[in-house]
Amino acid sequence: MPHASRTIRRLAFWSIPLAFGVMGLKFVAWYVTGSIALYSDALESIVNVIAALAAFIAIGYAQKPADLGHPYGHHKAEYFSAVLEGVLIVLAALLIVNEAVGGLLAPRRIEAPGLGLAVNAAAAVLNGVWAVVLLRFGRRHRSPALQADGHHILSDVVTSVGVIAGLGLALAFDQPRLDPLLALIVAFNVLWQGWKVIASSVDGLMDRAVDPADEQRIQEIIKAQAVGAIEAHDIRTRMAGRVSFVEFHLVVDGEMTVEQSHEICDRLESALKQAVAGVQVIIHVEPGHKAKDEGVVLG
Repeated sequence: MPHASRTIRRLAFWSIPLAFGVMGLKFVAWYVTGSIALYSDALESIVNVIAALAAFIAIGYAQKPADLGHPYGHHKAEYFSAVLEGVLIVLAALLIVNEAVGGLLAPRRIEAPGLGLAVNAAAAVLNGVWAVVLLRFGRRHRSPALQADGHHILSDVVTSVGVIAGLGLALAFDQPRLDPLLALIVAFNVLWQGWKVIASSVDGLMDRAVDPADEQRIQEIIKAQAVGAIEAHDIRTRMAGRVSFVEFHLVVDGEMTVEQSHEICDRLESALKQAVAGVQVIIHVEPGHKAKDEGVVLG
């Protein structure tokens, strides 16, 4: 298994015990205070646990080699994990709304606020450090599941910071209704984060093209490395998890031998694989009369 795949799987695994630990801390914070806002924060941490488990399973499946039933591999499995995480985030937001509305109708005072806020702050620090790690490695290795998990955990950190600050104000001004009101604000933030995760993941399932910068680099490499060919056209790209697919038609002189055209294709494929991580290249060779006006002129 390549180094990048091992790193992604290892990070996904350690997300599971960390999610359980943070969830435990947040429920302790809620238990000692009775705060609805802290309870809403703890509810979201349940989603973190389920999402970490789903991401670990999806990443393991995505790393399976191609087979007869899936000749292009299983890379898109990570997107399904990310979509599931987005749905769970939305569900958590609805649960928080339910608790917040009940708290607004029947507000209650917060017990042992100092201890509860300290415990919740410790959980937020742990989450913040781990979110940075997941986002950094998720972007580096182009893992949709790690990035979705990192964004979710980061939104959880923002939620926790807002809850801590808001509860501090509620206690300072002796306004119990600020507690459920704050939980309601948390719910709308969580709902927004869930929607963003779902939208991004569904976009990935729709065979989205590579980033414009990568697209430009691919065209430059084709133009520079296809010495001996006439033109390249119908250049298309798509992303599937950590893998990018590049496909194009390469026009060569009709008198060129198969071996000569094959050498050009090998040179192009090697250059693209060195420049773009995880790329798979498909080149269709055509004779000179197949050239198109909109193609990339070579040589």
